[in-house]
Amino acid sequence: MFKIEGKIPVVITIAGSDSGGGAGIQADLKTFAALGVHGTTAITSVTAQNTCAVTSVEDLKPEIIREQIKAVAEDLGIDAGKTGMLHTEEIIRAVSSEVSRRRFPLVVDPVMIAKSGSPLLKPEAMDALKSRLLPNATVITPNRFEAEKLADTEIKHLKDAEIAARKISKMGPKAVVIKGGHLEEKEAVDILYYEGEFKTFRTPRIDVKTTHGTGCSFSAAIAAGLAKKLDIPMAVKGAKEIVTLGIRSGLNIGKGYGPINPMAYLYRESSKYNVLTNLEKAKALIEATPEVAMLIPEVGMNVAMAIPYAQGIDEVAAIEGRIVKTSEGARAVGSPKFGCSLHLAKYILEIINHNEKKMAALNLKFSDDTLRILEQRNMTTSFYDRKKEPKEIKIVEGMTIPWGVKEAIKRVGKVPDVIFHRGDIGKEPMLVIFGEQAYDLAKLLTELTKELKKTWKQTQYTSKS
Repeated sequence: MFKIEGKIPVVITIAGSDSGGGAGIQADLKTFAALGVHGTTAITSVTAQNTCAVTSVEDLKPEIIREQIKAVAEDLGIDAGKTGMLHTEEIIRAVSSEVSRRRFPLVVDPVMIAKSGSPLLKPEAMDALKSRLLPNATVITPNRFEAEKLADTEIKHLKDAEIAARKISKMGPKAVVIKGGHLEEKEAVDILYYEGEFKTFRTPRIDVKTTHGTGCSFSAAIAAGLAKKLDIPMAVKGAKEIVTLGIRSGLNIGKGYGPINPMAYLYRESSKYNVLTNLEKAKALIEATPEVAMLIPEVGMNVAMAIPYAQGIDEVAAIEGRIVKTSEGARAVGSPKFGCSLHLAKYILEIINHNEKKMAALNLKFSDDTLRILEQRNMTTSFYDRKKEPKEIKIVEGMTIPWGVKEAIKRVGKVPDVIFHRGDIGKEPMLVIFGEQAYDLAKLLTELTKELKKTWKQTQYTSKS
């Protein structure tokens, strides 16, 4: 969703201000910035709020709201917009009138109640929302409770949500997205009803309290997608991914529900260059240390590093073709690249589920001497026994490493710095070291080679004596 070509799209948020910075226009502007569109605002209400409560609301005059939309439209143009908090019937009427004149794609987030439970839509404004605003909506994004009020039907499961979506669609919006955060389902499932068909978007539930601003960022991300000319399903899919990432990387601030971090998407994208640069430095150091060759296993060595909040193999970079032993020492077959190490990527992706700071890994030949030196450095080591791998795990491609990491963590009660196994039939014994950066692991590797050379020289001297 990030790529921009030509003129930068302009998106407007017509919503309230959150003094705590977690929701409202503040969350919307962060989301717009992360997705590479220019964000503009028409503030409808000023709220005094934090992560715990909304303590005061001051509505702007409808004419001032109308003038804000007009000022943006007549100079910058508006490629798409979204609405958030529209507190009163008069505000809804003013916004609906101005939006209908401008005819830009509009995402309606029917904000009714704050995360803290404070009402943000006056009861008498509901009819205006249905009759005035929804006919102008391209997409509406209610949560379970908002959809229940709009459709006048109880919603617990997906089938209930589908019934409600059909009812809401008859009020005028082209598409209805009912968000699944409050549905009684194992996963967080959003449903999209568009052109007579349903699509579902599923993510695992995340057990955190950093969820303030999810609805605001979700609708803002959809609006950004529409401004970039994405079709509605693609815009919704992208918004789901961005909000999920924002929740996972939420900000633990305040005493209540902390805000999500919509900028996490931008930080993640910008981190790719740093990861590749770090790996390039690691590769150069390893190649400049010929003695490293003695620690390269038969299957080859690699060093890998993930971007923050990585979810898949394509978000983990490593040396393409691995690092191999030659007569001149250790040599990298290729250059750092994302998605080229299935083996280390699986280790890292499982490890960061338990410790998000350990984003790098390096594999080397197993030896008791190496293990002893690592333990002398006060590094936590653990292992898994491949011979005890359950049959149901062994027969599923790609499940051995995640199982092994969980076993190693269980054995020591925390995420270890080193995980090893002593091999199995057709499987070479292996040792994997974890850290925050690839270059740090490369430095550790060069130090290991020096200490191992000393150990082996002492052993040879003792045996001769």
